[in-house]
This record gives sequence, structure tokens and C-alpha cells, in this order.
Amino acid sequence: MRKDRKQRMIRHLYSALLSIVLIAAATAVGTLFRAAGFPETNIVIIYMLAVLLCARFTTGFVYGLAVSVIATAAFNFFFTAPYHSLQVYDPDYLVTFAVMTTVSLLTSALTSRVKKSVLEIALREKETQALYVLTNRLSETESTEEIARVTVESIRDVFQTRAELIWFDDSGISETALMQRLEDTDGDCLTDGENCIWPINGRESRLGLLRIPAEAGQQLGKNQKKLLWSMLECAALAVDQFRAAQERLRYREESEHERYRGNLLRAISHDLRTPLSGIMGTSEMIRDMSQEDDPRHALAQGIWDDADWLRSLVENILNLTRLEDGRLVLQKQPEAVEEIIANALEHIAKRAPEREIGVDIPEDLLLVPMDARLIVQVLVNLLDNAIKHTAPEREIRIAVQRDGTDAVFCVADRGDGISPEDLPYIFRTFYTSRHNRADAKRGIGLGLAICDAIVKAHGGTIRAENRTDGGALFRFTLPMEVAENA
Repeated sequence: MRKDRKQRMIRHLYSALLSIVLIAAATAVGTLFRAAGFPETNIVIIYMLAVLLCARFTTGFVYGLAVSVIATAAFNFFFTAPYHSLQVYDPDYLVTFAVMTTVSLLTSALTSRVKKSVLEIALREKETQALYVLTNRLSETESTEEIARVTVESIRDVFQTRAELIWFDDSGISETALMQRLEDTDGDCLTDGENCIWPINGRESRLGLLRIPAEAGQQLGKNQKKLLWSMLECAALAVDQFRAAQERLRYREESEHERYRGNLLRAISHDLRTPLSGIMGTSEMIRDMSQEDDPRHALAQGIWDDADWLRSLVENILNLTRLEDGRLVLQKQPEAVEEIIANALEHIAKRAPEREIGVDIPEDLLLVPMDARLIVQVLVNLLDNAIKHTAPEREIRIAVQRDGTDAVFCVADRGDGISPEDLPYIFRTFYTSRHNRADAKRGIGLGLAICDAIVKAHGGTIRAENRTDGGALFRFTLPMEVAENA
């Protein structure tokens, strides 16, 4: 600040001395012209030239205005009778003085305005050049650290001050905690006592902060602050673009990963279907050919059960990959609810013939638009899940009712319920409970994920909850009316 004050004093002292020198020079030249016999109009022109030069080479409009008045007084004092006096004997000189003063003032004003316009153009050119250089350098950056470095270097070169740029995500600084320690100053920046701080705002959130010393920040003019904001906007735009590119790259990698995973799962599933069919057929034949007390009967039954579990797993994997790829086309048509439930119970009876499942359905015929094969699979998966987690002597029920424009399907059991830690994630692919019982049947977390995908493909919703009197409840809805774009 002291340096700037000293520079301003030097500029004003230079302007004052230059004004005095110009008036003195004009007076000296006027004296020579009078001695040479030149008319007084030439002397007036010399004084007007002094006013023009003063307006051009001094700081501000004040010096040109002062020299305009002093030039008129000097012409009156040195070159009009009575000489060396400010009195005027000839009234014609009053017109000369008025015209001379007016022309000098207008000349000074126009010159000062042109000079100011030239300075503003030069300043805008400098600002444009600074932004152009910054933008070009930012376009070559490959990380937020490089963006910060380039921005700080540009600010330091343009404003000749120390600067520090902090990204919230990269530094780990808590935005809320930091902003609470700052105080608002003049609406342009914030301060922590030692630094002036400008926030850097992206399209959706605050990205970081720029710090410069408080003394330097307080000396910034209006145009300099606009330039600083423009530079910070360039930095924010670069960060937004960089993060958007990173997000697109991450999404592309995830898509590739999912595609490879789906292709691998489909290939494995197709390769397993044929040998599994042969294993199931052979084990079933051995089981039927042996007596129940024969050890080979139990061995064949175990082989058949494991092969059936693998077959169900393969079917689930294939259906899941088709759903995720959008290749599974729904064949919707009105279906009777009791037929769908009967079909699902028939499948379950083959897997667990000893289990009894209660059914509650409306007495009136209830037709629901659906893909019957897929909804049967949803019910089979939910019932199979209930059987896995419910002791044989405990109840499992399936119920259907109409609720407005939706058909509501419920599968309830009296098992141990769902752990609160598992509840938010049970419909995720390959998610398995962390709290399985020791005797619970194995699974890899596909059944419920397939249920979720199929129900949502029908335009319905599915959710799970724990019953207040013990057990778990799975509820899914299907729209009663087929959407126009279905």
C-alpha cells in the first residue's frame, strides 16, 4: 500500500511540474513571437497547444482544466494591455479570453476522454490476453492439481501477488468448517484476517477457494476484480469439465465391465445347462431304480438336489443378464391371479414337497396384465427364499389383493426376519446376508435381484420389511392397466 501511495504522489508531482513547464514554455515562445511581430492569435494557439499537451501527458482531467484557466490568465498577464496585470482595458479581449478558455477546456476534455478510452482498450486487451493464455494453458491440464497450479501462476503474473488455490475434494478440508471462520467484507470476497478469499463456484457446488494476501486484495480495483472473477470462472469450468470427463470415463469402464461380466455369465450358464440336465436325468434314474433304504437312493437324491439348485442358479443368471441387457421382452396379457399362484406352488412343491404354504386370494376373478412366466419366477424366488429362512414347522403364506389400480402380492414367513444391516441391500445383485443361520441353504444373491428387475420392468414396485410379530414380508405391486408404451 505504501508503494502505491508513493507511486501516486510521484505521478501527481510529475503532472504538476509538467503543467508548470508547459505554461512557462508557452509564455516564452509567446514572448519571442511578440518580439518577432507575430499577431496575438499565434500566441493564443501556442497556449492552446500547451493545454493539449498537458491533457495528453498528465494524469486525470484536473490538470488540463487548471492549465486551461492558467493559460488564459497568463495570456492576459503577459500579452494584453496593461501588461503584467490582470486588468482588461479593451472589451474585445473578454471575448478572446472566453473563446480561448472554452476551446482549451473542450480540447482538454476531449483529449482526456480519448486518453481514457485508449487506456481502457489497452486494459481490456491485456485482460483478454490474460484470459486467452489462461484458457489455452487450462485446456492442456490433466488433473485438478495442474489446474490449480496454472491458475495460481496466471494470477501471480497478472496481479503480481502471492496466491493459493484449494480444492475442497482434493485437500480434504471441510467446506462448512472453513466457511464458518470467514467474514464477509465488501461482497466481493471473504477474509480470515490475513487473506482475502474468493470462492470458486462450479455448476452444481462450490469447488474451492482462492487466497491472496489481504493487503493485495484490498488494493484491487473494480476492473481487476472482474478479471480475477473471470479467471476463477475459467478455472471452475476447467474443473467441471475434467470431473465430467472422469465421470464419463468411469461410466464407460463400468459399462465395459458389466458387459464383460454379462458375457462371461451367459457363456458359463449356457455351458452348464447341458451337463446339468444329464446329471439330473441320471441321478433321477438311479433314485427310481433303488429302494429308499438303499444308500444309493439317498446319494442319488442328494445329487439331484444339488444339480437342481445349480440349474435354478443358471436360469437366474441367464434371466438376469437378459434383463440387464434389455433383451428380455415382456409378453403382457391379462392373467388370472389364482392360476399364477397355482403354477408357482407347483414349482415349489417339486423342490420342497413337505412344505405347506397358505394362500389368500380374492373370491372374485382378478385379472392382472403381466408376463405370466416372469411373475411365476418372482413368486417362486420369493417362496424359495422364505423356505430357506423359515423352519419347517413355521408358517409361510402368499396373499393377493387389489389396492386401487394395483394388484398387491405378499409373501410372508415366520422366520428370523431380515437383519437391519441387510434390509437396504437385499435387492442388490450378488448381495447375500451377513447373518445367515448355520443350517441355512446356500445362495449367491441373485433371486431377489431378479425379482426386483422383473417387477420394475412391469412398472411395479417391490420392497421388504420385517413383520412386527416375527418373520419377513415381501410385497410387490403390479399395475392393473397396461401402459400405452408397454
